[in-house]
Amino acid sequence: MLVLLPPSEGKASSGRGAPLKLESLTLPGLTAAREAVLGELVELCAGDEEKAREVLGLSEGLRGELAKNAELPTAGARPAGEIYTGVLYDALDLASLDAAAKKRAARSLLVFSGLWGAVRVTDRIPSYRCSMGVKLPGLGALGAHWRTPMAAVLPGVAGDGLVLDLRSAAYASAWKPRGEVAARTATVRVLHAPTRKVVSHFNKATKGRIVRSLLTAGIAPKGPAELVEALRELGYVVEVREPARAGTAWTLDVLVDEVH
Repeated sequence: MLVLLPPSEGKASSGRGAPLKLESLTLPGLTAAREAVLGELVELCAGDEEKAREVLGLSEGLRGELAKNAELPTAGARPAGEIYTGVLYDALDLASLDAAAKKRAARSLLVFSGLWGAVRVTDRIPSYRCSMGVKLPGLGALGAHWRTPMAAVLPGVAGDGLVLDLRSAAYASAWKPRGEVAARTATVRVLHAPTRKVVSHFNKATKGRIVRSLLTAGIAPKGPAELVEALRELGYVVEVREPARAGTAWTLDVLVDEVH
């Protein structure tokens, strides 16, 4: 099973670990694309602050993120699973998983990133600010920048099992599973049952709980149909829309009664 996650907007501090080594990150086929984004982001944030704030879409209160980005090559690095915070990651709570579940998380979780493309939760990275929706002056839109290298690397990473896609739209733009990989991909929406509307907070929290439930139970479905069965056994209310045509993903709606 491969689980595709969005990053969190908020991130923990880098700490005092050893600096980033791009060559140490998993998915080495993304290294050149990572170098390009990192180089331009550092140069941008070390220069005109107003231009950098505009490009990154940062408010005045987040001006300090520019200095953080400018120092990325020398900043301390920590496992990505410790860097990413926020609602989904609070609900997932990687730190409290038992040893077996942590090993499953290391194998199956892949976090998408405007800066790194995608990383494992065990990859050591510094704290940064750069969403997938950013359009850098030199490289252009990051979603488009990542599509070619992702298309070359990720089908192999997906293996022959389920791909559980929990990404938001911006991060899904960087890689769209196709062909036989798409046929075993399930995208998940979390809906407030009485209104059938997506509410951001519990959408993220429920996705975190779903991943935690699967990791804790040691469940690794081979395909979308098995995932639906597993989620229902775990107590989730799931509605299914099977693909209208071959080579497209399944869509699962998980219904939640209360916002919490």
